Amino acid sequence: MTSTLRLSPAASPTPTSSSSARDLAAATPKTRDRYVDFLRVASLVVVMLGHWLMAVVVWADGRLHTANVLEVTPAARRLTWVFQVMPVFFIVGGFSNSASLAAARRKGVTYGTWLGSRLRRLVRPVLAFAVVWTAAAAVMLASGVDPRGLRAGSIAQPLWFLAVYVVVVAAAPAMVAAQERWGAKVALGLGAAVLAVDVARWGFGVPLVGWLNLAVVWLFAHQLGVAWRMGSVGTWSRGRLVAVAAAGMGALVVLTTWFGYPGSMVGGVEAGRTNTFPPSFAVVALAVWQFGALLALRPVIDRWLARPRVWTTVVAANGMAMTLYLWHLTALVIVTAAVLPAGLLPSPAAGSGAWWAWRPVWVVLLALALAPLVTVFARVEAAPVRTSAVAGWRAVAAAAAITVAMGLLARHGFAAPGMPGGLPMVALGLLGGGWWLVGARAVRG
Repeated sequence: MTSTLRLSPAASPTPTSSSSARDLAAATPKTRDRYVDFLRVASLVVVMLGHWLMAVVVWADGRLHTANVLEVTPAARRLTWVFQVMPVFFIVGGFSNSASLAAARRKGVTYGTWLGSRLRRLVRPVLAFAVVWTAAAAVMLASGVDPRGLRAGSIAQPLWFLAVYVVVVAAAPAMVAAQERWGAKVALGLGAAVLAVDVARWGFGVPLVGWLNLAVVWLFAHQLGVAWRMGSVGTWSRGRLVAVAAAGMGALVVLTTWFGYPGSMVGGVEAGRTNTFPPSFAVVALAVWQFGALLALRPVIDRWLARPRVWTTVVAANGMAMTLYLWHLTALVIVTAAVLPAGLLPSPAAGSGAWWAWRPVWVVLLALALAPLVTVFARVEAAPVRTSAVAGWRAVAAAAAITVAMGLLARHGFAAPGMPGGLPMVALGLLGGGWWLVGARAVRG
């Protein structure tokens, strides 16, 4: 049986033009949670701007060399307590996945069909991104150009979080069931597990166990979103929510001041420790602080989102949010390759006053380079698909293939040293295999 499946009332709108965005905005039911849509697109846009603003890029020896301003300006690391918003994306994912599962239950949709639907929406823009960059790297190699010189080896690094997110989505039904049975104890248990892993890897010198947190930390953030939708969190007073935010912020201060946790919530290693790869209990505290703060701010943002023009903008942005995220580093490569070798922009010392003064110009150039990419590839993200029922084993196998593919690309990129074209082709094959397993076919006409 074949049908067009729209399971989730919280799924991202997918307009293909400004007029369709206005139509969708006008047709938005009162039951839709606009704040969730806003947080989804805002979290990805903030990540994109953070990458652009923090990037220190230098052209030397015929290639691009990159670093992060946080490495040369330690005082800026505390800014990541606000601008590292990946926890927000996973919190929103928990809310959306629980809403989607509730709708699927009402319609009698199976786990395999539900998961297949979520995977199709996710993998299609990723597959387009991987095809284009794999082909670009192959052309550069055939032309005698080392693609690593243009950072093609790290252009796919942001895919790490999508790889983790696929795992979290596949586990969502179990996490929703756990929330129904044990309530807040689930998030508390996950937080305690993260802390136990940190004690093992840093207190007892077992570093490999730390990689368990790559799943547990983000499951914790996802569970906050599940609890938000399924529990009484949405009815809490602003004072209580502020107290939650203060508790998370206080925990961050304590962890980074007295327990040796790094001050930055992104990248790098400080004194042999990292909060990111793998994540640490500091990210749990970060998620708690952001969760409380965002819900406390909700009444203000809700009034803003009630304006038709604002909501239309959110609808349009949600229809291309994944495209913006996937291609924003490509825009960075385009601008740096075109501007830096020619000396068209000054190169003040990273982190200096002059360096920050040039950041607005830098961001404008990157936005101009990103615009045509979004124009082309947002259509891939927004195009409807005709779907059919999917067996559970096929959906799980697809999730595994897609996770491994994105993990390979995030780790090795499109120009793996010693294996030019090898690993990217394997990853591309796994992505295509995952797409085939969930049986997606583009709607014709």
